[in-house]
Amino acid sequence: MNAPEPVAPIVAPPLDHAQIRLIIVGVLMAMFLAALDQTIVATALPTIGRDLGGFELLPWIVTSYLITSTAITPLYGKVSDIVGRRPTLLVGILTFVAGSVACALAPNILSLIAARALQGLGGGGLISLAQTIIADIVAPKERGRYQVYIAGMYTSASLLGPVLGGLFSEHLHWSAIFWINVPLGAVAFAMTNSLLRKLPRHERPHALDVPGALLIMAATSVLMLALSWGGVRYPWGSVPILGLIAAAAVLWVLFGLRLGHADEPLIPLSLFANSVVRHATGAACCAMGVFVGLTIYVPVYLELVAGLSAGSSGLALLPLMVGTVVGATVSGQAMKRIEHYKRSPLIGLSIAIAATMGLALFASRLPVAGLMALFGCLSAGLGTVLPVTTVAVQNAVSIHQMGIATGGVNFFRSLGGAMVVAAFGAILLGGGVAAGFHGIGGGNVAGSLDQVLAAFRHLFLAAAALLAVALAFIARMEERPLRSGKAGA
Repeated sequence: MNAPEPVAPIVAPPLDHAQIRLIIVGVLMAMFLAALDQTIVATALPTIGRDLGGFELLPWIVTSYLITSTAITPLYGKVSDIVGRRPTLLVGILTFVAGSVACALAPNILSLIAARALQGLGGGGLISLAQTIIADIVAPKERGRYQVYIAGMYTSASLLGPVLGGLFSEHLHWSAIFWINVPLGAVAFAMTNSLLRKLPRHERPHALDVPGALLIMAATSVLMLALSWGGVRYPWGSVPILGLIAAAAVLWVLFGLRLGHADEPLIPLSLFANSVVRHATGAACCAMGVFVGLTIYVPVYLELVAGLSAGSSGLALLPLMVGTVVGATVSGQAMKRIEHYKRSPLIGLSIAIAATMGLALFASRLPVAGLMALFGCLSAGLGTVLPVTTVAVQNAVSIHQMGIATGGVNFFRSLGGAMVVAAFGAILLGGGVAAGFHGIGGGNVAGSLDQVLAAFRHLFLAAAALLAVALAFIARMEERPLRSGKAGA
Protein backbone atom coordinates (compact mmCIF):
# COMPACT_ATOMS: atom_id res chain seq x y z
CA MET A 1 0.00 0.00 0.00
CA ASN A 2 1.37 3.42 -0.90
CA ALA A 3 2.21 5.71 2.00
CA PRO A 4 0.08 8.86 2.28
CA GLU A 5 1.50 11.97 0.67
CA PRO A 6 2.72 14.58 3.17
CA VAL A 7 0.48 17.57 3.53
CA ALA A 8 2.01 20.99 3.01
CA PRO A 9 2.86 22.54 6.37
CA ILE A 10 0.47 25.18 7.68
CA VAL A 11 2.45 28.39 7.39
CA ALA A 12 2.49 30.47 10.55
CA PRO A 13 4.00 33.93 11.02
CA PRO A 14 7.66 33.78 12.03
CA LEU A 15 8.26 33.69 15.76
CA ASP A 16 10.45 36.36 17.32
CA HIS A 17 12.88 35.68 20.15
CA ALA A 18 10.44 36.85 22.83
CA GLN A 19 7.73 34.44 21.60
CA ILE A 20 10.22 31.57 21.39
CA ARG A 21 11.38 32.27 24.93
CA LEU A 22 7.78 32.27 26.23
CA ILE A 23 6.98 28.99 24.46
CA ILE A 24 10.11 27.38 25.88
CA VAL A 25 9.21 28.57 29.38
CA GLY A 26 5.75 27.04 28.95
CA VAL A 27 6.97 23.65 27.75
CA LEU A 28 9.68 23.60 30.41
CA MET A 29 6.94 24.01 33.00
CA ALA A 30 5.29 20.90 31.56
CA MET A 31 8.63 19.06 31.69
CA PHE A 32 9.17 20.21 35.27
CA LEU A 33 5.90 18.56 36.29
CA ALA A 34 7.09 15.15 35.11
CA ALA A 35 10.69 15.53 36.32
CA LEU A 36 9.69 16.76 39.80
CA ASP A 37 7.30 13.89 40.31
CA GLN A 38 10.07 11.36 39.75
CA THR A 39 12.00 12.70 42.76
CA ILE A 40 9.49 14.27 45.16
CA VAL A 41 7.86 10.96 46.10
CA ALA A 42 10.95 9.19 47.47
CA THR A 43 11.27 11.12 50.75
CA ALA A 44 7.52 10.88 51.38
CA LEU A 45 7.33 7.07 51.13
CA PRO A 46 7.84 6.34 54.86
CA THR A 47 5.05 8.78 55.78
CA ILE A 48 2.75 7.31 53.14
CA GLY A 49 3.46 3.82 54.49
CA ARG A 50 2.61 4.86 58.05
CA ASP A 51 -0.62 6.51 56.91
CA LEU A 52 -1.92 3.98 54.36
CA GLY A 53 -0.15 0.81 55.47
CA GLY A 54 1.07 -1.83 53.06
CA PHE A 55 4.79 -1.21 53.55
CA GLU A 56 5.63 -4.16 51.31
CA LEU A 57 3.86 -2.39 48.42
CA LEU A 58 5.61 0.98 48.82
CA PRO A 59 8.12 0.40 45.97
CA TRP A 60 5.16 0.07 43.60
CA ILE A 61 4.37 3.75 44.14
CA VAL A 62 7.55 4.47 42.19
CA THR A 63 7.52 1.41 39.93
CA SER A 64 3.97 1.87 38.61
CA TYR A 65 4.78 5.41 37.48
CA LEU A 66 8.07 4.33 35.92
CA ILE A 67 6.48 1.49 33.96
CA THR A 68 3.60 3.46 32.44
CA SER A 69 5.62 6.63 31.76
CA THR A 70 8.31 4.66 29.92
CA ALA A 71 5.88 2.50 27.94
CA ILE A 72 3.75 5.43 26.74
CA THR A 73 6.61 7.70 25.55
CA PRO A 74 6.89 6.54 21.90
CA LEU A 75 3.11 6.62 21.54
CA TYR A 76 3.02 10.33 22.44
CA GLY A 77 5.67 11.05 19.82
CA LYS A 78 3.75 9.25 17.09
CA VAL A 79 0.42 10.84 17.99
CA SER A 80 1.97 14.32 17.98
CA ASP A 81 3.27 13.66 14.45
CA ILE A 82 -0.31 12.82 13.42
CA VAL A 83 -2.51 15.38 15.18
CA GLY A 84 -0.01 18.04 16.26
CA ARG A 85 2.05 18.94 19.32
CA ARG A 86 -0.39 21.25 21.09
CA PRO A 87 -3.38 18.91 21.53
CA THR A 88 -1.09 15.99 22.41
CA LEU A 89 0.76 17.99 25.07
CA LEU A 90 -2.48 19.33 26.53
CA VAL A 91 -3.87 15.79 26.84
CA GLY A 92 -0.67 14.77 28.59
CA ILE A 93 -0.92 17.65 31.08
CA LEU A 94 -4.60 16.95 31.80
CA THR A 95 -3.93 13.24 32.30
CA PHE A 96 -1.03 14.00 34.60
CA VAL A 97 -3.04 16.43 36.71
CA ALA A 98 -6.00 14.02 36.88
CA GLY A 99 -3.63 11.31 38.08
CA SER A 100 -2.18 13.71 40.67
CA VAL A 101 -5.64 14.47 42.08
CA ALA A 102 -6.41 10.75 42.22
CA CYS A 103 -3.12 10.20 44.09
CA ALA A 104 -3.91 12.92 46.63
CA LEU A 105 -7.37 11.47 47.29
CA ALA A 106 -6.26 7.81 47.38
CA PRO A 107 -7.82 6.07 50.43
CA ASN A 108 -5.43 3.10 50.43
CA ILE A 109 -2.12 1.93 49.03
CA LEU A 110 -3.60 0.00 46.07
CA SER A 111 -5.59 3.04 44.96
CA LEU A 112 -2.45 5.17 45.19
CA ILE A 113 -0.50 2.70 43.05
CA ALA A 114 -3.25 2.71 40.39
CA ALA A 115 -3.39 6.52 40.46
CA ARG A 116 0.39 6.71 40.04
CA ALA A 117 0.08 4.50 36.96
CA LEU A 118 -2.47 6.97 35.54
CA GLN A 119 -0.15 9.84 36.40
CA GLY A 120 2.64 8.09 34.49
CA LEU A 121 0.43 7.83 31.40
CA GLY A 122 0.36 11.63 31.38
CA GLY A 123 3.92 12.28 32.50
CA GLY A 124 5.50 9.93 29.97
CA GLY A 125 4.91 12.31 27.08
CA LEU A 126 5.68 15.65 28.69
CA ILE A 127 9.46 15.48 28.45
CA SER A 128 9.82 14.17 24.88
CA LEU A 129 7.04 16.44 23.60
CA ALA A 130 8.73 19.48 25.13
CA GLN A 131 11.97 18.58 23.35
CA THR A 132 10.06 18.07 20.11
CA ILE A 133 8.34 21.46 20.40
CA ILE A 134 11.71 23.15 20.93
CA ALA A 135 12.86 21.40 17.76
CA ASP A 136 9.84 22.80 15.90
CA ILE A 137 10.72 26.41 16.64
CA VAL A 138 14.53 26.48 16.91
CA ALA A 139 17.00 25.65 14.14
CA PRO A 140 19.26 22.63 14.86
CA LYS A 141 22.39 24.80 14.90
CA GLU A 142 20.87 26.97 17.64
CA ARG A 143 19.10 24.17 19.46
CA GLY A 144 22.02 23.04 21.59
CA ARG A 145 21.88 26.10 23.83
CA TYR A 146 18.21 25.43 24.61
CA GLN A 147 19.09 21.90 25.70
CA VAL A 148 20.95 23.62 28.53
CA TYR A 149 17.62 24.87 29.88
CA ILE A 150 16.34 21.29 29.86
CA ALA A 151 19.39 20.09 31.79
CA GLY A 152 18.94 22.95 34.28
CA MET A 153 15.28 22.07 34.72
CA TYR A 154 16.20 18.43 35.43
CA THR A 155 18.78 19.48 37.99
CA SER A 156 16.32 21.82 39.71
CA ALA A 157 13.77 19.01 39.91
CA SER A 158 16.41 16.59 41.22
CA LEU A 159 17.44 19.01 43.97
CA LEU A 160 14.02 20.40 44.89
CA GLY A 161 12.09 17.12 44.74
CA PRO A 162 13.55 15.33 47.78
CA VAL A 163 13.55 18.55 49.84
CA LEU A 164 9.93 19.44 49.04
CA GLY A 165 8.80 15.85 49.54
CA GLY A 166 10.30 15.78 53.02
CA LEU A 167 9.00 19.22 54.02
CA PHE A 168 5.46 18.60 52.76
CA SER A 169 5.27 15.21 54.46
CA GLU A 170 6.61 16.52 57.76
CA HIS A 171 4.84 19.88 58.04
CA LEU A 172 1.72 19.52 55.86
CA HIS A 173 0.53 16.12 54.59
CA TRP A 174 1.95 13.66 52.10
CA SER A 175 -0.93 14.41 49.71
CA ALA A 176 0.53 17.92 49.26
CA ILE A 177 3.24 16.43 47.02
CA PHE A 178 0.45 15.63 44.57
CA TRP A 179 -1.79 18.66 45.15
CA ILE A 180 1.09 20.94 44.14
CA ASN A 181 0.78 19.57 40.61
CA VAL A 182 -2.67 21.12 40.22
CA PRO A 183 -1.59 24.80 40.20
CA LEU A 184 1.62 23.97 38.35
CA GLY A 185 -0.37 22.01 35.79
CA ALA A 186 -2.87 24.84 35.42
CA VAL A 187 -0.07 27.31 34.68
CA ALA A 188 1.54 24.91 32.19
CA PHE A 189 -1.83 24.28 30.49
CA ALA A 190 -2.67 27.99 30.22
CA MET A 191 0.74 28.91 28.83
CA THR A 192 0.96 26.09 26.30
CA ASN A 193 -2.69 26.33 25.22
CA SER A 194 -2.25 29.91 24.02
CA LEU A 195 1.39 29.96 22.98
CA LEU A 196 1.44 26.68 21.06
CA ARG A 197 -1.20 27.97 18.64
CA LYS A 198 1.70 29.85 17.04
CA LEU A 199 3.68 26.66 16.34
CA PRO A 200 4.40 25.63 12.74
CA ARG A 201 2.45 22.46 11.98
CA HIS A 202 3.92 19.50 10.11
CA GLU A 203 1.46 16.70 10.83
CA ARG A 204 0.08 14.57 8.00
CA PRO A 205 -2.97 12.31 7.75
CA HIS A 206 -2.18 8.68 8.56
CA ALA A 207 -3.42 5.98 10.87
CA LEU A 208 -2.04 5.07 14.27
CA ASP A 209 -0.69 1.52 14.52
CA VAL A 210 -2.79 0.47 17.52
CA PRO A 211 -1.57 -3.18 17.64
CA GLY A 212 2.03 -1.96 17.53
CA ALA A 213 1.34 0.55 20.30
CA LEU A 214 -0.23 -2.13 22.50
CA LEU A 215 2.66 -4.53 21.86
CA ILE A 216 5.39 -2.03 22.73
CA MET A 217 3.55 -0.94 25.88
CA ALA A 218 3.04 -4.56 26.97
CA ALA A 219 6.64 -5.54 26.17
CA THR A 220 8.04 -2.53 28.03
CA SER A 221 5.78 -3.03 31.04
CA VAL A 222 6.68 -6.72 31.43
CA LEU A 223 10.40 -6.02 31.04
CA MET A 224 10.28 -3.12 33.53
CA LEU A 225 8.42 -5.36 35.95
CA ALA A 226 11.15 -8.00 35.69
CA LEU A 227 13.87 -5.39 36.20
CA SER A 228 12.05 -3.91 39.20
CA TRP A 229 11.43 -7.25 40.93
CA GLY A 230 14.69 -9.01 40.01
CA GLY A 231 17.10 -9.24 42.92
CA VAL A 232 14.68 -7.31 45.16
CA ARG A 233 11.46 -9.26 45.52
CA TYR A 234 12.60 -12.46 43.79
CA PRO A 235 16.07 -13.85 42.96
CA TRP A 236 17.18 -13.27 39.37
CA GLY A 237 17.14 -17.01 38.69
CA SER A 238 13.67 -17.56 40.14
CA VAL A 239 10.72 -18.79 38.08
CA PRO A 240 8.73 -15.51 38.27
CA ILE A 241 11.64 -13.39 37.00
CA LEU A 242 12.66 -15.84 34.28
CA GLY A 243 9.01 -16.11 33.24
CA LEU A 244 8.68 -12.33 32.98
CA ILE A 245 11.90 -12.05 30.96
CA ALA A 246 10.70 -14.80 28.60
CA ALA A 247 7.31 -13.11 28.21
CA ALA A 248 9.02 -9.79 27.50
CA ALA A 249 11.24 -11.43 24.88
CA VAL A 250 8.20 -12.92 23.12
CA LEU A 251 6.40 -9.56 23.14
CA TRP A 252 9.45 -7.76 21.75
CA VAL A 253 9.73 -10.32 18.94
CA LEU A 254 6.04 -9.82 18.14
CA PHE A 255 6.57 -6.05 18.12
CA GLY A 256 9.51 -6.47 15.73
CA LEU A 257 7.36 -8.61 13.42
CA ARG A 258 4.64 -5.98 13.57
CA LEU A 259 7.11 -3.30 12.47
CA GLY A 260 7.89 -5.34 9.37
CA HIS A 261 4.26 -5.97 8.40
CA ALA A 262 2.29 -2.86 9.39
CA ASP A 263 1.46 -0.36 6.64
CA GLU A 264 2.54 2.47 8.95
CA PRO A 265 4.39 1.02 11.95
CA LEU A 266 4.47 2.87 15.24
CA ILE A 267 8.25 3.34 14.87
CA PRO A 268 9.10 3.57 11.14
CA LEU A 269 11.81 1.17 10.04
CA SER A 270 13.52 4.09 8.30
CA LEU A 271 14.46 5.40 11.75
CA PHE A 272 16.33 2.17 12.54
CA ALA A 273 18.04 2.38 9.15
CA ASN A 274 19.27 5.90 9.97
CA SER A 275 22.82 5.51 11.30
CA VAL A 276 22.67 8.82 13.19
CA VAL A 277 19.55 7.71 15.07
CA ARG A 278 21.05 4.30 15.89
CA HIS A 279 24.37 5.56 17.18
CA ALA A 280 23.02 8.62 18.99
CA THR A 281 20.33 6.57 20.71
CA GLY A 282 22.88 3.94 21.75
CA ALA A 283 25.19 6.58 23.21
CA ALA A 284 22.36 8.32 25.07
CA CYS A 285 21.07 4.99 26.40
CA CYS A 286 24.46 4.02 27.88
CA ALA A 287 25.29 7.47 29.23
CA MET A 288 21.90 8.05 30.84
CA GLY A 289 21.91 4.52 32.24
CA VAL A 290 25.23 5.15 34.00
CA PHE A 291 24.03 8.50 35.33
CA VAL A 292 20.78 7.09 36.75
CA GLY A 293 22.54 4.03 38.18
CA LEU A 294 25.21 6.07 39.93
CA THR A 295 22.78 8.59 41.40
CA ILE A 296 20.92 5.68 43.02
CA TYR A 297 23.89 3.66 44.33
CA VAL A 298 26.61 6.26 45.04
CA PRO A 299 24.79 7.43 48.22
CA VAL A 300 25.06 3.83 49.48
CA TYR A 301 28.82 3.98 48.85
CA LEU A 302 29.12 7.32 50.64
CA GLU A 303 27.32 6.04 53.72
CA LEU A 304 28.89 2.57 53.92
CA VAL A 305 32.45 3.31 52.82
CA ALA A 306 33.00 7.03 53.38
CA GLY A 307 31.04 6.91 56.63
CA LEU A 308 28.86 9.94 55.85
CA SER A 309 25.42 10.56 57.28
CA ALA A 310 22.40 10.63 54.99
CA GLY A 311 22.41 14.43 54.94
CA SER A 312 26.15 14.70 54.30
CA SER A 313 25.99 12.10 51.52
CA GLY A 314 23.28 14.20 49.85
CA LEU A 315 25.61 17.21 49.87
CA ALA A 316 28.52 15.13 48.59
CA LEU A 317 26.28 13.96 45.73
CA LEU A 318 25.60 17.52 44.50
CA PRO A 319 28.52 17.58 42.00
CA LEU A 320 27.15 14.42 40.39
CA MET A 321 23.74 16.07 40.00
CA VAL A 322 24.87 19.54 38.97
CA GLY A 323 27.78 18.61 36.73
CA THR A 324 25.46 17.55 33.91
CA VAL A 325 24.33 21.18 33.53
CA VAL A 326 27.94 22.30 33.16
CA GLY A 327 28.62 19.63 30.54
CA ALA A 328 25.39 20.32 28.67
CA THR A 329 26.12 24.07 28.69
CA VAL A 330 29.58 23.58 27.20
CA SER A 331 28.37 21.06 24.63
CA GLY A 332 25.28 23.06 23.67
CA GLN A 333 27.24 26.26 23.13
CA ALA A 334 29.90 24.37 21.16
CA MET A 335 27.28 23.04 18.73
CA LYS A 336 26.49 26.59 17.79
CA ARG A 337 30.07 27.71 17.32
CA ILE A 338 32.11 24.78 15.93
CA GLU A 339 31.54 22.58 12.91
CA HIS A 340 32.72 19.31 14.45
CA TYR A 341 30.25 19.20 17.32
CA LYS A 342 31.12 15.58 18.19
CA ARG A 343 34.35 16.74 19.78
CA SER A 344 32.60 17.89 22.97
CA PRO A 345 31.05 14.51 23.87
CA LEU A 346 34.18 12.66 22.72
CA ILE A 347 36.30 14.71 25.13
CA GLY A 348 33.61 14.68 27.81
CA LEU A 349 33.15 10.92 27.74
CA SER A 350 36.92 10.40 27.84
CA ILE A 351 37.05 12.54 31.00
CA ALA A 352 34.07 10.65 32.45
CA ILE A 353 35.76 7.29 31.80
CA ALA A 354 38.95 8.50 33.46
CA ALA A 355 36.97 9.75 36.48
CA THR A 356 35.07 6.46 36.76
CA MET A 357 38.31 4.48 36.59
CA GLY A 358 39.68 6.76 39.30
CA LEU A 359 36.71 5.86 41.49
CA ALA A 360 37.26 2.17 40.82
CA LEU A 361 40.96 2.28 41.68
CA PHE A 362 41.36 5.00 44.30
CA ALA A 363 37.96 5.86 45.83
CA SER A 364 38.73 4.17 49.16
CA ARG A 365 41.89 6.27 49.56
CA LEU A 366 40.41 9.65 48.60
CA PRO A 367 38.96 12.24 50.99
CA VAL A 368 35.40 13.40 50.45
CA ALA A 369 36.63 16.46 48.53
CA GLY A 370 38.48 14.19 46.11
CA LEU A 371 35.39 12.04 45.62
CA MET A 372 33.30 15.14 44.91
CA ALA A 373 35.85 16.32 42.34
CA LEU A 374 35.65 12.97 40.53
CA PHE A 375 31.84 13.04 40.71
CA GLY A 376 31.86 16.51 39.13
CA CYS A 377 34.19 15.47 36.29
CA LEU A 378 32.15 12.33 35.66
CA SER A 379 28.84 14.19 35.59
CA ALA A 380 30.11 17.03 33.41
CA GLY A 381 31.43 14.50 30.91
CA LEU A 382 28.06 12.74 30.81
CA GLY A 383 26.29 16.07 30.34
CA THR A 384 28.08 16.71 27.05
CA VAL A 385 26.31 13.70 25.50
CA LEU A 386 22.71 14.77 26.10
CA PRO A 387 22.30 17.86 23.85
CA VAL A 388 24.43 16.44 21.04
CA THR A 389 22.53 13.14 20.77
CA THR A 390 19.09 14.78 20.93
CA VAL A 391 19.86 17.51 18.40
CA ALA A 392 21.75 15.14 16.07
CA VAL A 393 18.73 12.83 15.90
CA GLN A 394 16.31 15.70 15.29
CA ASN A 395 18.61 17.08 12.59
CA ALA A 396 18.78 13.70 10.82
CA VAL A 397 15.05 12.91 10.45
CA SER A 398 12.19 14.32 8.43
CA ILE A 399 10.14 17.06 10.03
CA HIS A 400 6.98 14.90 10.16
CA GLN A 401 8.97 12.21 12.05
CA MET A 402 10.37 14.60 14.66
CA GLY A 403 7.94 13.52 17.37
CA ILE A 404 8.47 9.76 17.11
CA ALA A 405 12.25 10.19 16.74
CA THR A 406 12.51 12.35 19.87
CA GLY A 407 10.11 10.08 21.74
CA GLY A 408 12.14 7.04 20.67
CA VAL A 409 15.38 8.51 22.01
CA ASN A 410 13.73 9.30 25.34
CA PHE A 411 12.10 5.87 25.46
CA PHE A 412 15.37 4.00 25.00
CA ARG A 413 17.13 6.32 27.44
CA SER A 414 14.54 5.50 30.11
CA LEU A 415 14.65 1.80 29.31
CA GLY A 416 18.43 1.85 29.35
CA GLY A 417 18.39 3.58 32.73
CA ALA A 418 16.15 0.88 34.19
CA MET A 419 18.32 -1.91 32.78
CA VAL A 420 21.55 -0.36 34.07
CA VAL A 421 20.04 0.17 37.52
CA ALA A 422 19.06 -3.50 37.57
CA ALA A 423 22.54 -4.54 36.41
CA PHE A 424 24.26 -2.36 39.02
CA GLY A 425 21.95 -3.74 41.69
CA ALA A 426 22.82 -7.29 40.66
CA ILE A 427 26.55 -6.45 40.90
CA LEU A 428 26.15 -5.06 44.41
CA LEU A 429 23.87 -7.81 45.66
CA GLY A 430 26.05 -10.48 44.08
CA GLY A 431 29.05 -8.86 45.73
CA GLY A 432 27.42 -9.10 49.14
CA VAL A 433 26.74 -5.43 49.83
CA ALA A 434 23.58 -6.28 51.77
CA ALA A 435 25.52 -8.72 53.92
CA GLY A 436 28.30 -6.16 54.20
CA PHE A 437 25.85 -3.59 55.45
CA HIS A 438 24.72 -5.90 58.26
CA GLY A 439 28.30 -6.87 58.97
CA ILE A 440 29.39 -3.26 59.37
CA GLY A 441 26.44 -2.57 61.60
CA GLY A 442 27.08 -5.73 63.61
CA GLY A 443 30.75 -5.13 64.22
CA ASN A 444 32.51 -7.27 61.59
CA VAL A 445 33.88 -4.07 60.08
CA ALA A 446 37.12 -5.10 58.36
CA GLY A 447 35.87 -8.08 56.39
CA SER A 448 32.55 -6.44 55.51
CA LEU A 449 34.17 -3.20 54.39
CA ASP A 450 36.51 -5.10 52.05
CA GLN A 451 33.49 -6.92 50.63
CA VAL A 452 31.62 -3.65 50.01
CA LEU A 453 34.70 -2.02 48.45
CA ALA A 454 35.18 -4.93 46.06
CA ALA A 455 31.51 -4.81 44.98
CA PHE A 456 31.63 -1.07 44.32
CA ARG A 457 34.94 -1.43 42.48
CA HIS A 458 33.19 -3.85 40.10
CA LEU A 459 30.26 -1.43 39.76
CA PHE A 460 32.55 1.49 38.81
CA LEU A 461 34.41 -0.71 36.33
CA ALA A 462 31.07 -1.71 34.77
CA ALA A 463 30.14 1.98 34.55
CA ALA A 464 33.46 2.74 32.82
CA ALA A 465 32.81 -0.07 30.33
CA LEU A 466 29.36 1.30 29.50
CA LEU A 467 30.80 4.78 29.01
CA ALA A 468 33.39 3.27 26.66
CA VAL A 469 30.49 1.80 24.65
CA ALA A 470 28.85 5.25 24.58
CA LEU A 471 32.14 6.73 23.37
CA ALA A 472 32.29 4.16 20.57
CA PHE A 473 28.72 5.02 19.52
CA ILE A 474 29.56 8.75 19.39
CA ALA A 475 32.74 8.09 17.45
CA ARG A 476 30.80 6.09 14.83
CA MET A 477 27.90 8.58 14.62
CA GLU A 478 27.84 10.46 11.33
CA GLU A 479 28.46 14.18 11.88
CA ARG A 480 25.92 15.74 9.53
CA PRO A 481 25.99 19.54 9.18
CA LEU A 482 23.38 21.17 11.39
CA ARG A 483 20.65 23.11 9.61
CA SER A 484 20.94 26.80 10.33
CA GLY A 485 17.48 27.78 9.09
CA LYS A 486 14.17 27.28 10.84
CA ALA A 487 13.30 23.73 11.78
CA GLY A 488 10.62 23.52 9.10
CA ALA A 489 12.87 24.65 6.26
